[in-house]
This record gives sequence, C-alpha cells and structure tokens, in this order.
Amino acid sequence: MSYQSSASSASVSISPIQQMVASCSGAIITSIFVTPLDVVKIRLQAQKTPFPKGKCFVYCNGLMDHICVCVNGNSRAWYKASNHFNGTVDAFIKIIRQEGIKSLWSGLPPTLVMAVPATVIYFTCYDQLCTALKARMTDHTQEAPLLAGGIARVGSATVISPLELIRTKLQSQKQSYRELTDCIRSAVEAEGWLSLWRGLGPTLLRDVPFSAMYWYNYERAKSFLCQHYNTSEPTIRISFLSGALSGSIAAIVTLPFDVVKTRRQVELGELQAKNLSCQGSTFKCMSRIVAEQGFSGLFVGFLPRLIKVAPACAIMISTYEFGKAFFRSEENGPTDSS
Repeated sequence: MSYQSSASSASVSISPIQQMVASCSGAIITSIFVTPLDVVKIRLQAQKTPFPKGKCFVYCNGLMDHICVCVNGNSRAWYKASNHFNGTVDAFIKIIRQEGIKSLWSGLPPTLVMAVPATVIYFTCYDQLCTALKARMTDHTQEAPLLAGGIARVGSATVISPLELIRTKLQSQKQSYRELTDCIRSAVEAEGWLSLWRGLGPTLLRDVPFSAMYWYNYERAKSFLCQHYNTSEPTIRISFLSGALSGSIAAIVTLPFDVVKTRRQVELGELQAKNLSCQGSTFKCMSRIVAEQGFSGLFVGFLPRLIKVAPACAIMISTYEFGKAFFRSEENGPTDSS
C-alpha cells in the first residue's frame, strides 16, 4: 500500500472531536514555547521606540498575530521595557531575574481565547476537507492539500475576524459589554455588517497563500521522508522537519503580504480604537510602502519572521500529528511515534 493511501486511511480513523483535541493541545504547547520570543521582541522594540498612548503594535503567540493597543503611559505595563536590555539574551535574563519567569508569557491568556478556537477550526477543517477532496480528486490527490489549506484558512479567519475587532475595542476603551454592544450596533447601522470584517482582507491576503503553500509542501515533505525512512506513519522527527521546512518556504514567499498585512493591521487597530472611520485599502497601503521605502520595503523583517514562523509551524504540526497518532493507537493498537 502506498504512503498516500495509508495516510488517507489514517486521517479518517479518528473522529473530528479527537482531531479538535489534538489541535487544541498543539495550540497550547506552541504558545508556551513561542510566546517568550515575541514578548522579548516587543520589550526590545519598546525600549528602542517607546509606545505612546493609542499606539498599536503586533503581538504573536505562535498561532495568530494580534493587535495590542497602548492604553496608557504606565511603565509597569507588560509591554514596557522597565530596564535597559543589551540584546535578546540579556533581556531574557533580566526579565526572569527581576520580574519572574511568568513575565515571559505576559499578554498570552487574552490572545489564547481566540487563537485556540481559530487553530482548532483551522486544523480540523483542513483534515476533513483534505480527506474529502482526496476521495474526489482521484487523479490529482497531491493538489488536495493546496485547496484544503486555503479553504480552511478562509473559514477560520472569517470566524475570528469580528472577535479581533471586539477585543481591540475592549482593550483600548475599557468599555462595559453593554457599551461595546451599543458601539458595535451603531457601527453596523452606519457602515453595514461588513464593517465587522474590515481587517479580513489583508489577513486573507497573507494567510491563504501561506496556508495553501504550507500544507502542500508539508504533505510532500512528509511523504518523501516517510518513504526515505521506510515508515507508513510520520514520526515526531519527520513531522517536525516537514513543518519547519514548509513553514520556512511559505514564510519567505509570502513575506511582502506579511509586511502589508502588519502595516494595515496596525492602521486599522489605531483607527478602530478611536472609533474613527477606516479609509483606504490594502492596495493603497502596499503602494504607500513602495513609495516610501521602495520595493525592498516589502521584504523587511525577513529574518525575524523566519525565526518565529519555522519553529512555531514545526512545534504545532508535530504536536498535532503526535496527538492524532495517540488516538489512532488507542483505537487500533500501538504505532511507531518515536
């Protein structure tokens, strides 16, 4: 039996609930490992260029990018650098010594409220869609991950986008839920229901191509490595290497979209926090970046993005595959997952 057919049969041997549990576990573990890197990055960024009140910055927990709004000038806010740091390693040491190790996960709980459900929806939908598409695309099964990855990302991003808007407003204005409801109702009455998905365009511009390329390359790399090591099931090592490689390729190719998305996200966040109308478009944002910095401006942040994305993808997918292998072993007997 070929690897592809064995993988397809394996993917349907566990239930969607078990896939959701596996992806939830992977999401939490990924956040635990990756969040400290972004916390240190933000503290170093705040040291170089202090965040004024109302300024937005992007915070990543390894699963999703979130917009954070600086609500006041309090130096004790978690994103404020309370000491002078001489680089990344020095920042890690000083934060742990002076603020405790828990500070490396500052800002994580609120972002997990959206990141975990989004990841669960994304990974579960991908597996279900990929299995269904492979059953129908009998002559083009290798392209199934490409379609399934893109469609799954559209679904999860569409569900989460209004929640990100709500979170930004809650964070910036300290509104009660009743005041927030009135604010959202007035925005919908003035600009329509689509106003709740205003930040969706730049998100999809980056995330859909990234997801399509990521899953296509991941499945190809996993299949190649399984054949190379003569195994029908991916080990943790195979999943980790495949995830890191495919994540790196997708991150490099979609870097210009990431630059535009981040700039647009910050602009929208600052306007939404002030209840101002959001003018302009993603294309205008891209044109402005090129006009100000040249085409090279679309490729800034290459190394930081690669350092963040590659391990996050590797940890998430290897944990997810391990979880699925665990459930399969419970139902079908032990499997090799070493």
